[in-house]
Amino acid sequence: MTNILTYDDLNSLELWQRMRSISLSQMRSVKLMNRIDTKYVLSYDEVLRLIAAAADNDYYVQIIDGVRACRYVTLYYDTSEREMFRQHHNRKLCRQKLRTRTYVESNTTFFEIKSKSNRGRTKKRRTEIATEHFSSFNLDCEAVKLLGTHSAYQISELMPALTTRFTRITLVNPTLTERITIDLELEYEDIRSGKQASIPDMAIVEIKQDGNVTSLTKLILRDMRIPPLKVSKYCLGTTLTVDGIKRNRFKAKLQSINKRLNRK
Repeated sequence: MTNILTYDDLNSLELWQRMRSISLSQMRSVKLMNRIDTKYVLSYDEVLRLIAAAADNDYYVQIIDGVRACRYVTLYYDTSEREMFRQHHNRKLCRQKLRTRTYVESNTTFFEIKSKSNRGRTKKRRTEIATEHFSSFNLDCEAVKLLGTHSAYQISELMPALTTRFTRITLVNPTLTERITIDLELEYEDIRSGKQASIPDMAIVEIKQDGNVTSLTKLILRDMRIPPLKVSKYCLGTTLTVDGIKRNRFKAKLQSINKRLNRK
């Protein structure tokens, strides 16, 4: 039977008693803003197995004000024609995602530029903004400066596109060289139509590393017979909520995800 894990369930897991914690300030040494990302799709049952294996191997769990499963709200911006979504769909190697993100537990909000290179590396640049500018980063001078310096997109062509809400658990390996994020309770809403969607029992696990160290988490997932799967929360949410958009490749991805989750 599949576990139903809510925000409260995730924060009261007995597994946490076996795992050391790491504070938000201590996490500054594990930022990995220029990194290689590897993603996986897991069921909630598999998430519990992964956390148990991480506890057995002395991983840390990030804790903020006593909370281990933290809430995130993200707003993606795109052009009127959703050019960033289309570029990802068409397999353009060098591409960007522009977003604002609020970390609910720490009550902080950032404007972020996430760039993907043709060598598969992800570089994230960000600046803190006032939470009231979550839907209007153009009112923040530093965010406007960051956009002008590190993106070819102009403020005049950008508009809110998609909101994602999820609960995240962050694990760190014993040597503090890789960070593992586990995103659950994912919910999507297309800002332009109001359409909402979700995929029950789906978690997205992402391993973030500088590429120069062996990943024990990858070995754990390999032993669990879970293969990597390239997936974008923005593209997944857009595919689920925007009618009429070209999405053949991502529909196939959705079929692969559903097959993974429904396997016996």
